[in-house]
Amino acid sequence: MLIRFFDLIISILAIIILLPVLIIVSFLIITDTPGGVFYTQKRVGKNNKDFTLFKFRTMGLNSDRKLLLTVGANDKRITRTGHFLRKYKIDELPQLINVILGNMSFVGPRPEVRKYVDLYNNDQKIVLSVKPGITDYASIRFKDENKLLALSPDPEKTYIEEIMPLKIKLNMSYLNEMNVHSYCKIILLTLLAIIRNK
Repeated sequence: MLIRFFDLIISILAIIILLPVLIIVSFLIITDTPGGVFYTQKRVGKNNKDFTLFKFRTMGLNSDRKLLLTVGANDKRITRTGHFLRKYKIDELPQLINVILGNMSFVGPRPEVRKYVDLYNNDQKIVLSVKPGITDYASIRFKDENKLLALSPDPEKTYIEEIMPLKIKLNMSYLNEMNVHSYCKIILLTLLAIIRNK
């Protein structure tokens, strides 16, 4: 209950404070390439239920039909504005809407698409017992995931067999310590990772 309170307060304040940035980013997106401001995708949330996740659009229209994963910083599907938004995680800001709606938290396992969730074994499905989050230990550990995938001859195989299991393991460790202290700790570590990326 306390975490939900923090989720609401932080997300509402963040939207108010960042409103000028959100407006500027929206303008840059629609003037860069044809298409809308937001990218929406079905993800799997708490109790294995699908929900609609919001992001700023960083690719051309219908780019995810070719490949769900982003492969490297030079992925040709990414727009000029999209490169900047992804580098500083600005594309994730619309998920504040998801937090307010209650289908996400600030901190929790990053929500996957159904295609990959269907590959979870019974033990791994425990990560679906809590709300997914904007950030988690796995997001910090694999902040350069697209670069790792770019080095692989088979990015999807690498993701499924190597990266995804490690992500789930990190998420399971969060579940074992889930409290306000770890919630604040992960938010702080995420901010530090973004600052260092600059």
